[in-house]
Amino acid sequence: MTDTSTDPQDAAGGGASRASVLLGGGLAVVLLAAIGATGGWLLAGDGDKPPGDPLAAATTTSPPTSRATAPRPSTGRTTPSAVRTSATATRGAGLTVPPVVGTDFVQARDMLREQRLGWRLVFGGGAGRTVESTSPAVGAEVARGTTVQLQVAGPAPAAEVPDVVGKDCAKAVDELVDEGLYPRYLSGRSGKVARQEPVEDGPARWNDEVSIWCGAGAPEQPTAKPTF
Repeated sequence: MTDTSTDPQDAAGGGASRASVLLGGGLAVVLLAAIGATGGWLLAGDGDKPPGDPLAAATTTSPPTSRATAPRPSTGRTTPSAVRTSATATRGAGLTVPPVVGTDFVQARDMLREQRLGWRLVFGGGAGRTVESTSPAVGAEVARGTTVQLQVAGPAPAAEVPDVVGKDCAKAVDELVDEGLYPRYLSGRSGKVARQEPVEDGPARWNDEVSIWCGAGAPEQPTAKPTF
């Protein structure tokens, strides 16, 4: 007869083997589940931290390299906004409306001219020749060539009309402006002045216009008829 009995040691050994297999299988399942969970967190990329060391998990998402990342070299180019800001600062740096309030308007005008600023005289109805206010205000930062308005207390005084006939048109204009008058061109702006109105020493006040005719085609200044 075939002996079907089982040796106690075999049984014990078989039972231990099966227990080891079951235990090993269980550990494998647990490890796979843990690895799967961690891998799923890394792939999903959500904000929840996985179990374990967060630093270790962070390093697995972006493995460190042995090569250090160098900063990107500067191109040396300046942005347009920086250029505009720099140009504005340079244009107005150190140039302000001079302290002309309380001074004679002719002196105030000359102070503006020395700083290469324009001027516009506005005469009032009071008395005196002093400047009461300016626009822009005294001390304001301005660009070269800015026109500053001077408010004068009293009315425009009389002005002397120079004789500019026969002079170069540009030089004639300078003389008129120096006297507080403004040229009105009626036949171009080049050549010599052939005619002017009003004539020399004619009636005029500051800010008045003097008409001039420049160039070869301009009408000549009329001459006074002799008296008998």
